[in-house]
Amino acid sequence: MIALKSIPFAIIVLTLGLFSEERSFAAERSSIVVPSVLVRLVEQVEIPAREPGLLTQMAAVEGQMVREGQLLAQIDDQEARLIQRRMQLELELGRQKNENDVAIRMASKSLEVARAELKRAEDSAKQFPKSVSESELDFLRLSVERGELEIEQARHELDLATAALQLKENDIAQARGRVERLRITAPIDGVVAQVVRRRGEWVEPGMMVIRVLRLDRLRAEGFLRADQFTDDLNGRSVTLVLDKGNTDKGNTDKGNTEGARRRFKGHIVFVSPEIDPVNGQVRIWAEIDNRQLHLRPGMRGTMTIEPRAALKKDVATD
Repeated sequence: MIALKSIPFAIIVLTLGLFSEERSFAAERSSIVVPSVLVRLVEQVEIPAREPGLLTQMAAVEGQMVREGQLLAQIDDQEARLIQRRMQLELELGRQKNENDVAIRMASKSLEVARAELKRAEDSAKQFPKSVSESELDFLRLSVERGELEIEQARHELDLATAALQLKENDIAQARGRVERLRITAPIDGVVAQVVRRRGEWVEPGMMVIRVLRLDRLRAEGFLRADQFTDDLNGRSVTLVLDKGNTDKGNTDKGNTEGARRRFKGHIVFVSPEIDPVNGQVRIWAEIDNRQLHLRPGMRGTMTIEPRAALKKDVATD
């Protein structure tokens, strides 16, 4: 046996380094089995009322599949719609006033006539002295100035009408917003899990009315031993196999007498930055594709994290 003291220290360090790199490379190229994972929800929404009022319609039913934006319930909006209608009429009147420039055109014509009269009077006074008195000239000059002021006043009133129109547009936007807030719609695609309030009940802002669950993507949550942890876990593909107790005849594959457990694909989306000091485990999550809705929150199974090499091959194939 070769004595350890006879081996140079640099060779020992190099050998250990190569062993560590080989171990890390082997971890990337090998599958990791997480023996017990729990299927959980990725997203659920407790939809509240945004305005106080009486529920006049409840279209949602427990177990119903809904799409984002779909009407689920309606709060009484009769008064809000009347207010919106009145503001809409006021807005139309405001637009008509804003587009009406008759006062400016009238004042411009009056000014044009006043200036013409003043010019004729001044020309007559030059050709025939004392044919027009100074008081008459002063009056004509005053008429011209009055016409100029009338144009200025008409333009000022038009500016005020424009500002009033902008206020009306803001009011109508608020009225439309309140009518929209009286509609309770689905914020996500999902399934109605709970209807808390019924038609004819009074609701207040913030009060939960309906609960919707997203089921097309679910989360498989489990724990890895610290010695199984690698830096490349995030993004790796996974395969979830349900426990036998979570499958039924409808979820079995033909040709397997033992009742094959359905497999589901997904990928790692979260690796905890902490190691539990008690059990030395790392918590991980994988998002699982459940568009066929065969999975349900609360199911358990075994998850296999596929090798990084297989993931790279899949990406290249796509």
